[in-house]
Amino acid sequence: MKLLKRGLAAALTFFVLASGAAHAAFPDHPITLIVPYAAGGPMDRLARQLAAKLVPQLHQPIVVLNRGGAGGNIGAVTAKHAAPDGYTLFLDHIHMATAPSLERKLDFKPLEDFTPLGIFVESPLVLIARPGIPADNKDDFLRWLASQAQVSMANAGTGSASFLCGSLLQSGLRKHITMVPYRGTGPAMIDLLSGQVDLMCDLTANAIPQIQAGKVEAIAVTVSQPLIGTALATTPTMRDFGIPIAPLTVWYGLYAPAKAPDPVVRKISEALQNVVRDPEFQKEQADAGLKVIKDERLTPEGHRDFLQAEIKRWGSVIQEPGN
Repeated sequence: MKLLKRGLAAALTFFVLASGAAHAAFPDHPITLIVPYAAGGPMDRLARQLAAKLVPQLHQPIVVLNRGGAGGNIGAVTAKHAAPDGYTLFLDHIHMATAPSLERKLDFKPLEDFTPLGIFVESPLVLIARPGIPADNKDDFLRWLASQAQVSMANAGTGSASFLCGSLLQSGLRKHITMVPYRGTGPAMIDLLSGQVDLMCDLTANAIPQIQAGKVEAIAVTVSQPLIGTALATTPTMRDFGIPIAPLTVWYGLYAPAKAPDPVVRKISEALQNVVRDPEFQKEQADAGLKVIKDERLTPEGHRDFLQAEIKRWGSVIQEPGN
């Protein structure tokens, strides 16, 4: 019996040491980063910048794999079914919080099928108006808004950031706004520029060139503080402008499949935090209208807590009558 116990103890010790060595060796071959949208878009650009900065941290090549389609759901399902060993990572944005309320039958559960690794960048939005709408001060704008029998607002499709912004705006103002969905922000912007629709929310990076060219009017940004150091430094916040809505940003987070080993999670999280501290990476994101995250959302625990709160938040907004 003693010999049996010694043998079992030795085997257990070997297993623990071997497991620790395996985790310590992570990674020892290339990593795949799944992007749930097509190549060439904003998230693809971000993924490739992130991958380039993670390579010297993890000392392995990182292959960006685009799996677009179904509004991001195909990429999420692909990542969900990958081995939870840290060699497949997944990049997504606010879609992870809105998908559960938008899809009647969703083939993944954000909180159960993924291990959050950190939210590392976010982009504010800006409410913009077609030429001719008074936007210099809140009294003129709110007076114009009240005088209109019908106000139209473009968005890039149900569940998009511009859709969410419009939903919050309608709720905050307690005024019916006709939501006009488009297949992307490009067509929506074209109709705003031509005066076919009145208002639109867009990512700051997309809207700034049109604002600077004088083609649209900037009304307010969707964050709680002015965007100092940007082209929108003097643009008021929604609340400053008299529009009572909660802050809204499009945030981007990194995930692994569920049940990824804790040592692997910690190693990737540490690498991600080092990337965020990189001045070159910070400048790349600032140039694209994005802001790096330095608060608790950058940690796996903070990411999970924030995602859980966002799922609840957007569930109530999306399910509100009129949306």
